[in-house]
Amino acid sequence: MIGIIACSCANQLSGDNEEIIFKEEPSERELKHYHEVPNDLVLIYDGGAHRNIKWNKEHFAPYVSAEVNGEGKWLFDGFLFLEIHNGQGRGFASGYQALAARKVEWEHLLENYFAKGNAIHALNEQLGDVRESGRTQGEYKKRKIVISVPEPIPNQTDWGQLDGRSLQFFNKKDRLDACKWYIDYAEQLFQKANFEHVELVGFYWLAEEASNSRNLAADVADYLYEKEYDFYWIPYFNSDGYSEWRNLGFNVPYYQPNYFFNENIPYSRLQEAFDRADKFQMNMEVEFDDRVLKNNKGWGYRLTDYLDVYENNGVFDSLKVAYYQGGDAFYKLSRSEEDADQALYRRLIHLITRRAEGK
Repeated sequence: MIGIIACSCANQLSGDNEEIIFKEEPSERELKHYHEVPNDLVLIYDGGAHRNIKWNKEHFAPYVSAEVNGEGKWLFDGFLFLEIHNGQGRGFASGYQALAARKVEWEHLLENYFAKGNAIHALNEQLGDVRESGRTQGEYKKRKIVISVPEPIPNQTDWGQLDGRSLQFFNKKDRLDACKWYIDYAEQLFQKANFEHVELVGFYWLAEEASNSRNLAADVADYLYEKEYDFYWIPYFNSDGYSEWRNLGFNVPYYQPNYFFNENIPYSRLQEAFDRADKFQMNMEVEFDDRVLKNNKGWGYRLTDYLDVYENNGVFDSLKVAYYQGGDAFYKLSRSEEDADQALYRRLIHLITRRAEGK
């Protein structure tokens, strides 16, 4: 878009003459995807010392497949691996801990995701077992892996060194170099693992607001797009910059309603969140945690509210959906013997499998 600015130039021109300056304003980024975006992306929190969930093959089983009307069906087609802090006082994005994670914590996080018997390896093994069993119907496509990128927290000075140089995060270039190093290391570990049943399709920006990285994310995006990866983002409700996702550099955005977590938040929040997502062309997130269980808080009704509003607005017919589950609440629903929990689980897997079949 071209803007016209009339400037007084009395010191250069005599009389009332004005100089006309044509200013090139930044144009909106072109939206392009380098991989198919998963219909149903489940968030897998792992890597912090505070986590007591072991993401082994057995734990991934209910996320990979389920029996529906007597037939085996594939479930989630996307898996986002992320962590907010290391459980020992170091945060992977602004606001989570008093101290910022360093290179050593970033490195350990990735190595955890690629440890044998855990996380991505365990998921790949479970997928292989199910495929080999032949009990699951329908075409199989490799499950899509998205890996979170920690935010290089502004003004951090103890992150560590690259090529013998100590990075200082008051310097934008140093912040970007740290992200590039992390992306390269993740790519290297993924290629070395030579997985048969999953593919790396993108990276996720962990910071849920633009406040501290408004001028950085776009440069990270450029680096990812050169490598033909997609850039995912899930800002919270009313997050700084949520509506600017495209010009911030992201190409796969979701929006958080943040309705589930507080009973004082009204039912109308869900429709408001959808309306905003619709206006700004974003996908949506379903949210729940262990409180959804009947023998916990019994907040199953709040998850039901998401599903009702989303179905009424055609979310499951037209948008991609991310699933926040706290730790492993979906697993707990699948294993629960309570009728109310099983009803929620069956509704979720019906929605997911119906989407996979394009119905």
